[in-house]
Amino acid sequence: MPDLREDKTGRDSHIEVLVKHAKSGNRYSFEKLIVIFQEDIFRMAYYRTGSHMDAEDLTQDIFTQAFRSISRLKEVSHFKSWLYRIAVNRVHDFYKKKRVLVFLGSRDDLADFYRNGTEDAENIQADDSLCRQEFWGHVRNLLKILSRREREVFMLRFFDQLNIREISAVINKSESSVKTYLYRALNKIKIDPEFFKIFEGESG
Repeated sequence: MPDLREDKTGRDSHIEVLVKHAKSGNRYSFEKLIVIFQEDIFRMAYYRTGSHMDAEDLTQDIFTQAFRSISRLKEVSHFKSWLYRIAVNRVHDFYKKKRVLVFLGSRDDLADFYRNGTEDAENIQADDSLCRQEFWGHVRNLLKILSRREREVFMLRFFDQLNIREISAVINKSESSVKTYLYRALNKIKIDPEFFKIFEGESG
């Protein structure tokens, strides 16, 4: 049976080598980093916009900004959380500039879900692991009761699969603060035990 911890260590080491070279201006190394992280960053943007076009544009912007700024990254081991911090900020900027919500017929866009938790789940065309209407119906009903910070931490943890340390770096809050936000979110959400059954089924 393969040692998953060893595989992860090897992957992390490979990424750190690529980041080190990219910091020195090696475009080829940065392109390899794009290949590694592009799908994750696209999903992160898509979960928050509900638009393939907007997610694609944001993904391109995020990596463009990352390439321009990578020389200033102090710790190569922090690349992932640094990249997600850029992504979160770009999504926030996106909504600052986009004051008019996009409507699909008479239904709300996922943008409304991310900002206010009031989207119609039927509009979401997510990937196969997160596409069931029942799942999104629970997401809609549950995330709207969270504060903005609780919602962001919850999404980074369970949608984007970041750990506590990485989330701490992304939102620039202490790990204890992240745990507090996550605890509050889970404490509110646990009133509906069916949610986690659905989530486990969809994320497997």
